[in-house]
Amino acid sequence: MINFGCRLNIAEGEAIRAAAAGHDDLIIINSCAVTKEAERQARQAIRRAAKRRPDARIIVTGCAAEIGAFSGMAEVSGRVGNRDKKNPEKYGSYKADQNFIDQNILKPAISGADHARAFVEVQNGCDHRCTFCIIPFGRGDSRSVPAGLVIDAVKAAVARGQQEVILTGVDLTSYGPDLPGSPTLGHLVERILTHVPDLPRLRLSSMDSIEIDDRLADLITGEPRVMPHIHLSLQSGDDMILKRMKRRHSRAQAVALIDRLKTKRPSLTIGEDIIAGFPTETDTMFKNSVALLEECDIVFGHIFPYSPRPGTPAALMPQIDRATIKARAERLRSAANARKATWLSSMVGTWQNVLVELDGQSGHAENFASVRLDTPLPNRNMQGNMIKILITASDGQTLTGIPV
Repeated sequence: MINFGCRLNIAEGEAIRAAAAGHDDLIIINSCAVTKEAERQARQAIRRAAKRRPDARIIVTGCAAEIGAFSGMAEVSGRVGNRDKKNPEKYGSYKADQNFIDQNILKPAISGADHARAFVEVQNGCDHRCTFCIIPFGRGDSRSVPAGLVIDAVKAAVARGQQEVILTGVDLTSYGPDLPGSPTLGHLVERILTHVPDLPRLRLSSMDSIEIDDRLADLITGEPRVMPHIHLSLQSGDDMILKRMKRRHSRAQAVALIDRLKTKRPSLTIGEDIIAGFPTETDTMFKNSVALLEECDIVFGHIFPYSPRPGTPAALMPQIDRATIKARAERLRSAANARKATWLSSMVGTWQNVLVELDGQSGHAENFASVRLDTPLPNRNMQGNMIKILITASDGQTLTGIPV
């Protein structure tokens, strides 16, 4: 089993392993289609797997498999559609069905049995059609997991000793309108916190800023069990590019939201997705994206060099040359890394509450800073639990600390 791509794919990976249990001759590639590079890496993994185990069946699933990215690869025995990737019946035959439509209620994938944190799927698919994005063609329309099933999944994670749950989805903040009563993501978070009182830490994965309503914002800023860290799908800092991307927010709306959240919870840390070199992007437009890093106090920058996806409107727009795209992506990464390094340095000498991974050597603070332990834990029972760490150093990407 080899996973590529988003946190949702990671969450689904464990369910896929369970679905394919008992088929020792099987290698499953859970692919991603967000960029050409993601597809290229999956193809490399397929070829390596075929050389390593020429007798094995290789099944591909995930978004890239949905859009036919691996058609014609002799190494691939079959494909399983995203909607059926957790169905055990699809891994038993030599040829797997493509794009099987499961009409049953969406059930949550939960992953991380070998980690201190669990990823729980609460939503899948997307109803929006950003001009650069192929993912809706691979995931389908938005579908939500009923709250009762989500709560059961969270309880299961806590029961197996996990201290943090991350809610995941393709378009997480679109949760709920397809369910009875049209609940929102804020309603779901409230129910989880109420019905799973033993859950110490709840974290939200990537969100669309325009869909963060007052209820969700109040939970992010006022609920101590909701971690002080959010990741936003902003994509650009220029209004014209945002319109051409068919995004639903403006630059001013993104800046105002983050200012409002950080005013209420100053410890909140912000991550963002930014695309470098979107078609028609001028130097001035690009500089607006660079400036957004500071205006929104971004410390986790996820930078994507634009790559055209066949079948999307953006692929038909006037393209930026690859060298310029690469240079702009590198400039954004450099600026984002510099901001992250400054932020991490500010924590040297402080105490952080760190959820230690099961390896006993690393973990994450509440603000999502990655922490490495420079001395062994005094007690093995501390693995998978939260402990106080004195931060002693930073290398610009990771903190180092001493456990108490």
